[in-house]
Amino acid sequence: MTRVLRPLLAAFLAALLAGAAAPTAGARPGPSPSAPPPSQGTAEVRFATFNASLNRSAPGELIEDLSTRSNAQAGAVAEIIQRTRPDVLLVNEFDYDAGGRAAELFARNYLEVGRNGAAPIRYPYRYVAPSNTGIPSGFDLDNSGGVGGPNDAFGFGFFPGQFGMAVYSRYPIARSAVRTFQTFLWRDMPGALLPDDPATPAPADWYSPAELDVFRLSSKSHWDVPIDIGRKRVHFLVSHPTPPVFDGPENRNGLRNHDEIRFWADYVHPARGRYIYDDAGARGGLRPGALFVIAGDQNSDPLDGDSVPGAIQQLTEHPLVNTRVTPSSRGAVEAARLQGGANDRHRSDPRFDTADFADDPAPGNLRADYVLPRKNLRITDAAVFWPRQDSPLFRLVGEFPFPSSDHRLVWIDVRVPGSGR
Repeated sequence: MTRVLRPLLAAFLAALLAGAAAPTAGARPGPSPSAPPPSQGTAEVRFATFNASLNRSAPGELIEDLSTRSNAQAGAVAEIIQRTRPDVLLVNEFDYDAGGRAAELFARNYLEVGRNGAAPIRYPYRYVAPSNTGIPSGFDLDNSGGVGGPNDAFGFGFFPGQFGMAVYSRYPIARSAVRTFQTFLWRDMPGALLPDDPATPAPADWYSPAELDVFRLSSKSHWDVPIDIGRKRVHFLVSHPTPPVFDGPENRNGLRNHDEIRFWADYVHPARGRYIYDDAGARGGLRPGALFVIAGDQNSDPLDGDSVPGAIQQLTEHPLVNTRVTPSSRGAVEAARLQGGANDRHRSDPRFDTADFADDPAPGNLRADYVLPRKNLRITDAAVFWPRQDSPLFRLVGEFPFPSSDHRLVWIDVRVPGSGR
């Protein structure tokens, strides 16, 4: 073998072995991190949601953690995003700050810096907005006998903005057309499942009339974030309903979770969203025929856990929602089998689990996170990023204490018809 051929062959074999060893659990080879997204013809776009647990115990701590490139948890979250390469991404449990500094630092110091061989990814467009979490209501919402603390905030939180949200996009966000519904009152939803105080004969009286005058439906917020994909606009409908636990026999969190999920079901239905108003005072739901993708940690499994029966089915069985392909993973099946406990009693298929919760006592692993497109957006692929233990990428999800989050990133690929210029 000549001196010229030997190094060429060695390089070829090295590349081949690297490719063979490259983990594929949801990984997606992508273009240059700064390359513009495709816009000719019918675009195939990856939408994702990730409850990344990027929340901290005090205001400013997340900014501090993201100000360097050495935070291990943020690094693991970023690598998961780099390996799955969503085009449009919702991050749940991302502390809000008014200047959007944390979202900027996460992009600059983590997403745009390649980690462990994963290519960096750049999102030219971001959106953050206030969250109801940690905002004092001035009322004793949990009926504990005192006013103050996270349970008496409009959404559970120790400071304003804790457990907030952020949207990252490779496609332009039509910021002037964004609608937020942070201040929509729960009582203004027709037929709202308002909780009842079981100690009194009156119905639906857990909250007093004065409390209902200010009580907001969203535990964080609901956002309609329009994404312009070539000539088409897709409404990214994002939220993070409260967990249906941490309450009492009145089930105030379970009922709120149900109605937070219902909000989007009504919003996208031409005949059911007329009662809705946004934070700017505009009324009505989504324009009939508009394209949409609903995304977020809905905190509701179809069959297991503590949700009000039928809560998530308001979306998964909605006449306008496409559920022909359900994101899944082999890692979730393995985890349910190895962890046992409540998982052995579950009725939902473990392939579709998206969160690794305590197994005994309940609830076990659940399907909590969803990406649900309109029916005329064809799903071409979908997955949950949950590698098996024999995968080199298992280090990114691991076991408690989790290196990234107790939730998994969920993505779908959809074709956006007529999106070419």
